[in-house]
Amino acid sequence: MQIPNHDTTTDTATHSARLIGSSRITRADSPEDVRHMIFETDDAGFDARVGQCIRVMAPGQFGNPHHTRLYSLAHIDHTDAQCTEFSLLVRRCTYLDDFSGERYDGVASNYLCDLPMGNVMTFSGPVGHPFSIPANRRAPLLMVGMGTGIAPFRGLVSRIYDARGGWEGKVRLFYGARSGLEMLYMNTENADLANYFDQATFKAFQALSPCPHFDEPPALGAALDQHPSELKEMLQDPQTHIFIAGPQAMLGQVENSFERIVGNTGDWPTLYQHLLDSGRWNQVLY
Repeated sequence: MQIPNHDTTTDTATHSARLIGSSRITRADSPEDVRHMIFETDDAGFDARVGQCIRVMAPGQFGNPHHTRLYSLAHIDHTDAQCTEFSLLVRRCTYLDDFSGERYDGVASNYLCDLPMGNVMTFSGPVGHPFSIPANRRAPLLMVGMGTGIAPFRGLVSRIYDARGGWEGKVRLFYGARSGLEMLYMNTENADLANYFDQATFKAFQALSPCPHFDEPPALGAALDQHPSELKEMLQDPQTHIFIAGPQAMLGQVENSFERIVGNTGDWPTLYQHLLDSGRWNQVLY
């Protein structure tokens, strides 16, 4: 996973954590096996926040001691002085060998999905910028995610409404998936984000793939384009904070939509630079 933030500080210390919960959050008839996994560590040296990543160190292959993979933290709980709980959102992956044409299981994702309850995994980190909550409760928050990029937003929404006791500014979440069955944390298997739909300042919008059987990506840009007035107001508000999470390929859709929404009355490159310079543009892409 690439973390294209200005500060790429990495904690290289090695930690261990025990699996205490693993639940599939996509339906059994969905081709996507995505799991919400909860780990517990009593390592006092591990200090992370939602939006950062950890580097999972799966057993290696071909003589290598480890196969590493970055995963974004979906939730973290430091309330217990003796231990820390954290959650990962893990999609069971496969990949196609370019040379042989054969399909193989992804090493790290299958290692995690098949990890027996109570077993210990090794990891290092945290890596990358956290998604920090602005001090101003009236600041508008715009979140755009795709696939397992929803993970840090689950924790972010929970923090502002549960831990912080509510949010006065607009909170808008745009999230893309191939189908309704794969709307992570917003489907029949797990609807954690639905717990916040009754919050006056929170709204969530879904973007589905027009042709999911042909692996066409979700129409995330089209979903953004359907709310031009509100998004234009948010983008031009000097208090708005923007959070982007998901595959690298989604960034072009998002930026193109923002440029169309700002339109002739605004200069998107200049506005984007202001967002970067003020620390109000936050992204975690892989």
